[in-house]
Amino acid sequence: MTLTEQIFANHINKEVKANDIVDCPIDMVIGNDITTPISIKQFEKSKAQKLANPDGFAIVLDHYIPAKDILSANQAKISRDFAKKHNLKYLFDEKNMGIEHALLPENGLISPGDVIIGADSHTCTHGALGAFATGMGSTDLAYAMITGKNWFKIPSAIKVLFRGKLQEYVYGKDLILEIIRILGVDGALYKSLEFFGIEELDMDSRFSLCNMAIEAGAKNGICAVDDVTKDFLKNVDLKRKMVEVKADENAKYERILEIDLDKLSPVVAHPFLPSNGKSIEQTASMKIKIDQAFIGSCTNGRLSDLRIAASILKGKKVHKDVRMIITPATTKIALQAQKEGLMDIFAEAGCVVSNPTCGACLGGYMGILADNEKCISTTNRNFIGRMGARSSQVYLSNSAISAASAIKGYICSPNDL
Repeated sequence: MTLTEQIFANHINKEVKANDIVDCPIDMVIGNDITTPISIKQFEKSKAQKLANPDGFAIVLDHYIPAKDILSANQAKISRDFAKKHNLKYLFDEKNMGIEHALLPENGLISPGDVIIGADSHTCTHGALGAFATGMGSTDLAYAMITGKNWFKIPSAIKVLFRGKLQEYVYGKDLILEIIRILGVDGALYKSLEFFGIEELDMDSRFSLCNMAIEAGAKNGICAVDDVTKDFLKNVDLKRKMVEVKADENAKYERILEIDLDKLSPVVAHPFLPSNGKSIEQTASMKIKIDQAFIGSCTNGRLSDLRIAASILKGKKVHKDVRMIITPATTKIALQAQKEGLMDIFAEAGCVVSNPTCGACLGGYMGILADNEKCISTTNRNFIGRMGARSSQVYLSNSAISAASAIKGYICSPNDL
């Protein structure tokens, strides 16, 4: 069995194969301030009196927190009132805020071997910890809140094998952008992307890698547990026991995709699809002027991203025609960045640092693009109108490229500074 099949087999106590339909217990259900109110409405409509697994349900208010208007304030209030009514242990609000897919691993709510669903498409991020994690709709979430389970079709799998060594300024973000460039936005539709040869990647890069599996249409992305995973978990208070799974040597994969890291340079996804990837060398030669640079989101708002950006911005200034916004993914990350002096570097360079929020990524607030503006962004989608005006353009990159471009005024590599 593959990694994903092993996890489901462990949960239902029998062997499974691709395309089997299973009714499976869920370890963690995740909702946010946009999606949870719909789930709550369906929960209450069902006349359910209590959550099937209250310790396996978390609400993270992260998309519009602090509230940007009356509508978003009322959305948050619905979740807060529900959490209070059910004495919910895991409500993450302004006092302990963060972007859900960075916050939950940080708080030990994701364990290797888990089955996790969330009413957010980037729930697949958690596969970096050796869990099965996927996004579902709000009514699917409600069903899991009521029953503690849901049904799944076991996805067939694509084995992604990385060979060689990471080149300068290449991170997990570049690896997944290259995969999406090869497969297209639907090349892994309802399949599991299982990543191997990732020993060089730190956890932050693995989170980025799995985060964007959905951008190739995948049901989930997953990495096997190794020493890097275990080292990360040493500093985490896991709420559930870790169950380590390994793919069988004779596991059946629909396809094997090999990526040569020796030949991979940073990738920039041009508008208007994450699959429209081009090398940084090709992109830099086009001298694409930008109006805004953004570092943050559930894809690249982690501490390593801030450290990378600070190492490039130190002693330099953001270009006079560019706005640069930096959004730490959690309060803990922001505090550590402050202790390391990264916030001083950002302020002196002319950056704006916001509270943890998804706001800019989805074009909600905290960094909306005006008509015809261009943005280099570490987020995960660059569809038409994704970060603001429909005539604006978003280019996706890693944090090093975004920081260097903010200084130069056009999309470039740190080597071009």
